[in-house]
Amino acid sequence: MKNIKITPKKFRKKAIVIEAYQTDKEMIIETLEGPLKASPGDWIIKGIRGEQYPCKPDVFEKTYEEIDDDAEVTPFI
Repeated sequence: MKNIKITPKKFRKKAIVIEAYQTDKEMIIETLEGPLKASPGDWIIKGIRGEQYPCKPDVFEKTYEEIDDDAEVTPFI
């Protein structure tokens, strides 16, 4: 087998709009991968296929920014 050099490319997430709310209680969220526990302060995100999943506050803050409800948005699909 030859020694093959693989050079990874860089990618950026496509801009999508999600809906989310921050929970104030512990809860179980049914996700596509099965049930996941959400803790107080976690964000519950509704994905592009209608699925829900929890997200820790620090990750949410680094990944998403709030937009106006009436902001012009380009659809992802």
